[in-house]
Amino acid sequence: MTLTDEVYNCIGDFLRVHSHCTKFAGKVSEVAEIFASIIQGSGLGPAAYVITASDLRPIHAGNEILKYAEDTYLVTPAENANMPR
Repeated sequence: MTLTDEVYNCIGDFLRVHSHCTKFAGKVSEVAEIFASIIQGSGLGPAAYVITASDLRPIHAGNEILKYAEDTYLVTPAENANMPR
């Protein structure tokens, strides 16, 4: 499947430039730029996560990578905690 230039550029802009602020108890935080490629809760988030995380594998025996929804966890047993990286 080939993406049109318009769709490709729209997705590129979406992943490149975004910011966030939080409102709590009537106060709003400063705006912070986000440099991550996946925006949790967005329409493109699940597809972007599948593409990004699909080839993640642990590099040490005994470690395990768990993926669920838009989250990834590296589980490291105590005997692997001090291995060289």
